[in-house]
Amino acid sequence: MTITVSLHEARTHLSRLIERVAAGEDVAISKAGTPVADLVPHRSAGVVFGGVRGELVYGDDAFAVDPEIQRMFYGPDDVAS
Repeated sequence: MTITVSLHEARTHLSRLIERVAAGEDVAISKAGTPVADLVPHRSAGVVFGGVRGELVYGDDAFAVDPEIQRMFYGPDDVAS
């Protein structure tokens, strides 16, 4: 079930609204009569490790030192130390 409250009411009664959301209700917050935000129960996103395993292909040179990037960090090769 969704209830709609004004922005002022949401500011004033946020703790109560959070309790209602924790109990399973959805709360729509409106500004000037137009819904602008929803309070809904938190849903954890599952983490998948190796989700693209087997889909990415790269050669051994992918881990080679890039001369341009090396110059950006260490300067040109012809500078005397």
